[in-house]
Amino acid sequence: MMKRCPKCGQTYADQNLNFCLNDGELLMLESASPRGPKFADDPLPTSYADDSPPTIMMDSPRATNPTGFPAPERWQGQQIVTPPGHFPAQYGNFVSPDQTLAIISTILGAASLTIGWCCYTGLLLGPAAMVTGFIALSMSKRDPMKHGGRGFAIAGLVMGGLVLIGYLLFIIIYVLALIGGGLS
Repeated sequence: MMKRCPKCGQTYADQNLNFCLNDGELLMLESASPRGPKFADDPLPTSYADDSPPTIMMDSPRATNPTGFPAPERWQGQQIVTPPGHFPAQYGNFVSPDQTLAIISTILGAASLTIGWCCYTGLLLGPAAMVTGFIALSMSKRDPMKHGGRGFAIAGLVMGGLVLIGYLLFIIIYVLALIGGGLS
């Protein structure tokens, strides 16, 4: 039995080949024609070379009724026995300490160091980092189980302080240069 490409008309004798080697079209099974090559009035093949088997209709799906299932049985009279003097372990919910203010202080301090020199925004971000860092540090000292982030708070304080010291040094050098007549 031969296979033919419906697009280019190439015929193939290989039964394992399913696609045309010229244009990649799906090959069709070709019935042997007594006249030899295909003519315009020959009927078109009706099946492709890799026709899949027909779909088999299965029985209806199993219907279940989850509300009709029997209730689970108890442990046939068995109880959990704890040795005398021992109590069953009870696990409490552990809540991690709140670090929000400390992280905000660190973010403000990092922003004041990096973008704080542009348009003097460091004069706003530096003190804000120091204030939030100081509040977070005092809350962490007062109740360490509820408020954490001591390291973040210290980092925010240090970065905000460095920016303020940098601005103070810049202002002092600028004023000294004005007084000394260096900038005329």
